[in-house]
Amino acid sequence: MLQTWRWFGPDDVVTLENAKQAGAAGIVTALHHLNTGGSWPVDEIQERRRQIQAAGLEWTVVESIGVGEEIKTRTGKFREKIDNYKTSIRAVGKAGVKVACYNFMAITDWSRTSLMYRLPSGGYALRYDSVDFAAYDLFILKRKNAEADYSPERVTQAEARLKRMPESEIETLEKVLIDWLPARDFAYDRASFKRMLEFYDEIGPEDLRANLVAFLREITPVAEEEGVRLCIHPDDPAFPIFGLPRVMSTAEDVRALFDAVPETACGLTLCTGSFGSNPKNDLVAMAKEFASRIHFVHLRNTRHEADGSFYEAEHLSGDTDLIGVTAAIMAEEERRAAAGRGDAQIPMRPDHGHLLGSDVDRKMNPGYSFVGRLKGLAELRGVMQTIEAFRSGRIS
Repeated sequence: MLQTWRWFGPDDVVTLENAKQAGAAGIVTALHHLNTGGSWPVDEIQERRRQIQAAGLEWTVVESIGVGEEIKTRTGKFREKIDNYKTSIRAVGKAGVKVACYNFMAITDWSRTSLMYRLPSGGYALRYDSVDFAAYDLFILKRKNAEADYSPERVTQAEARLKRMPESEIETLEKVLIDWLPARDFAYDRASFKRMLEFYDEIGPEDLRANLVAFLREITPVAEEEGVRLCIHPDDPAFPIFGLPRVMSTAEDVRALFDAVPETACGLTLCTGSFGSNPKNDLVAMAKEFASRIHFVHLRNTRHEADGSFYEAEHLSGDTDLIGVTAAIMAEEERRAAAGRGDAQIPMRPDHGHLLGSDVDRKMNPGYSFVGRLKGLAELRGVMQTIEAFRSGRIS
């Protein structure tokens, strides 16, 4: 696999030099300052590519050209924004960026309740606490009809948890859940978030899936013309939250999409952490089943708890068999090479590293520390080299 690194642009405190020091060859980035639904100017794309190449790296994946809510709901100026999306795909494709990762999550991006969960090792991880989430949804946000989504026991647990939360903790929980992620169309406060949720009252999973398919039927031919491989990122977490519809949480969701849009250019980002947040997903089986249409891989791990909570674990010691997933992806690369496919090498990146060492005192994007991702990439590189050694017969 091609080892890549996510970089959030010139303002990222984890620099391109750091990415090169970590051993990455490719960069995963976007024009985050322009992700409001307009088309990306060619000169901005070329300047970003020049910056990356000047550091001795290549821009190999765009993550992401944002898919706004108007496209997801097919309301407002969705037609204009789809046209802009096509223009941006053509522009990045002509600039040599041939993999485009995107998501179709309603309103939210990946969601956690804590960005600083203390690990026994002393480092920090991202965590989703199911009781904290219910406390926010039920008693702070006070989402309409939220009680229907929880058991009576969970409602009782959430109410008791809220009573123990100081106001400062409530404020932090709200910020983590609705107002911190980069590259959103705009920032939410509690009132605007509730208004957006109500907007989705009439949009169920099948409606959202139909909107996704309609979007892809328009942009996939453009991607094919430019040699760009689209790869949808799964929902995170891979189960419903805030009563919102989910369309990319399970193997069944992937099958439904690929049946509706059969072109190879319409593919998957196999994010083992996102799919792995749902313990029903078998990531090794999914890697094998969807191998021919996996165009990008995010490798990270999760550890589940009995109440539905999870946290982001060490890359090689969570509930997902990342060694098995890596072996399946490398086997697919061999198959592609044997078939003469031009996309035989699949880009991967270490995802959501722990906050460790000197990074604890630095202001950086949550999950995107330097030391934690460096550690994860080193571990995954060892796995890849060991698998290659077995296949070549150097070890047995």
